[in-house]
Amino acid sequence: MTMFGFMGKILRVDLSNSKIAEEPLKEQDCKMFLGGSGLATKYLWDEVPKGADPLGPDNALIFMTGPLTGTESPSAGRYCVVTKSPLTGFWGEANSGGNWGVHFKCTGFDGIIFKGASPKPVYLVIDEGKAELKDASKLWGKSVIETNNLIKQELGEDFEVACIGVGGENLVKYACIINDLHRAAGRCGVGAVMGSKKLKAIAVRGSKEIKVAN
Repeated sequence: MTMFGFMGKILRVDLSNSKIAEEPLKEQDCKMFLGGSGLATKYLWDEVPKGADPLGPDNALIFMTGPLTGTESPSAGRYCVVTKSPLTGFWGEANSGGNWGVHFKCTGFDGIIFKGASPKPVYLVIDEGKAELKDASKLWGKSVIETNNLIKQELGEDFEVACIGVGGENLVKYACIINDLHRAAGRCGVGAVMGSKKLKAIAVRGSKEIKVAN
């Protein structure tokens, strides 16, 4: 893929089977569906069957950046989360600023698609393009501040963390996903969907270059 502003890859995580795979981002999709929100919505349409329970394993939880994320464009540090909302039963989107979106994109991926549900609490680590699931049993029940601090103690201070607190764990239908300790993807109950999948956090570290046209 040669389009500027994109890393060209999507990370797909099947939480039910603890399987992680990479797939190429389709150039035609980038042209047809604008930005991270458009791409994530297209994937949601393709991935989630009609009538799927928003808090069930058939729902998808999609994190996506856009072509401007991580560039010097104003307000371009954002990422979006798209899912079927447990609050409305319809398409839902939340977005957040801060450092997480840029650091995630610099791992070499434009987005993550989570499907299924883990039988136990886990968190995803993406370190310079290498992804793995780790046990999060000791993090379950912790606040977002505690979770952020514990993950950084384990992995290093240069990781950025997006996570849920006890609201998301308990499937509160308006629960948020928090990054940078205080930045929130705060609409449509995306944190509850993350909790339903037993996904506590996503920790990222990346330094890959984002290529722009000029």
